[in-house]
Amino acid sequence: MKPALQLRLSQQLTLTPQLQQAIRLLQLSTLDMHQEVARMLEENPMLEVEDESTAREYPLESSSPTTTSSEESSQDHSDNDDRGADDFGNEPADWNTGGGMARGEDDEDEAFPEQAAEQASLRAHLHSQLSISSIEGKDRKVVGLLIDALDENGYLAQNLEELAELLPDELEITLDDLETALVQLQHLDQPGLGARNLGECLELQLKALPEDTPNRELAIRLVSHHLDLLAAHDFTKIKKLLRCSDDELRSAQQLIVCLNPKPGAEFGHSIADYVVPDVIVEKHKNKWRVKLNAEALPKLRVNKIYANILQQRGENTSSQLATQLQEAKWLIKNLQQRFDTILRVAEAIVERQSDFFEHGEISMRPLVLREIADALELHESTISRSTTQKYMLTPRGIYEFKHFFCSSLATNSGGTCSSTAIRELIKKLVSEEDIRKPLTDSRMSEILAQQGIVVARRTIAKYREALHILPVNLRKSL
Repeated sequence: MKPALQLRLSQQLTLTPQLQQAIRLLQLSTLDMHQEVARMLEENPMLEVEDESTAREYPLESSSPTTTSSEESSQDHSDNDDRGADDFGNEPADWNTGGGMARGEDDEDEAFPEQAAEQASLRAHLHSQLSISSIEGKDRKVVGLLIDALDENGYLAQNLEELAELLPDELEITLDDLETALVQLQHLDQPGLGARNLGECLELQLKALPEDTPNRELAIRLVSHHLDLLAAHDFTKIKKLLRCSDDELRSAQQLIVCLNPKPGAEFGHSIADYVVPDVIVEKHKNKWRVKLNAEALPKLRVNKIYANILQQRGENTSSQLATQLQEAKWLIKNLQQRFDTILRVAEAIVERQSDFFEHGEISMRPLVLREIADALELHESTISRSTTQKYMLTPRGIYEFKHFFCSSLATNSGGTCSSTAIRELIKKLVSEEDIRKPLTDSRMSEILAQQGIVVARRTIAKYREALHILPVNLRKSL
């Protein structure tokens, strides 16, 4: 067989760098997007933060990328190269991003934000308490050893016997020393620290209450010997064992409920997660309107000085600057496309879920990604990217776009009811039930069936667990 050369013509879908950046920006959350913009500002000298006084001073080219799925968007991109319109059906337009990334040159408060005071850890707090206590000598060292053995909730998870065996013999610390130090530790600061289990933790807190507290002794006996029965809400057996009345048991239970089962957790370091809404929903003239959140929009433009220098010298002399200029324009246009797509998706969601904004979750209608995709003539993957980690500020609170999508269940009338509305009905039924005779899953299914909503008992149980509602035996009270 002789070697030969053959010429073949074929079509292949490819993602241009501009399109890849558009897809990546669309799927990022607002915080991640701002980090990406900050990185580009550091790497590309052709980009700069736009000042309010010089807004829209340097108009850019109007080529816009697509943000559809890899198969659909690549084909659409090649088809639209000649006509200059983007894949979302939007006409090209000059657009500068606007929003909350701009910083004044003389704004010292913004340049040096205030830092929150660091909270002391549990061990550091207890060691400071130990340093000012009257405990001295060997006892102080043993108490300090037990402080270091506490977990993040303030419990001593390790047995004293095991701890005594692990200690070197030259320290001459006996089991009696550890037990004495544990008592001293438990009386250092707030009650409950240094407990070896939940019952002991609650008992220490109850013993710290004034002796004339009503039913204090009954509550101590309850947490010391019958905590498992209390967790199971077996009130009949508890009353029989402790020989108490309903009122006494109810009073003791209220004392226990007010205690802190994790006394050391308040010293933990928790990082607050902030959500920046992408759009704001407001009611204007009896109609719900959607607008972009100006604080979420990065405010960028092309550096005019570098652009003029590049134009005077010509592209051949500064190929690297020409590439960076094109990348800067791509980034600004891709950011425009990102927020335009998010706004269109948000408007479509608000239009279909207007009853939710009027009456709450009980009026949520069934909605799937395909319905929004067909209405906006976008791919379903684009809608998925536009609704993931994107948030909407409404008069009822901040919601992720995904919150407004839910499945449907059939009703006797032939219509449909959303799963979100059914969850809200379950919450309402539980909140209005008799705590002495709470509703079972089967009974809630029957009540919903009387309202024309056919829901199986296992579906009720699944929704109830998703709402973190306890089963019927644990919701029962005196």
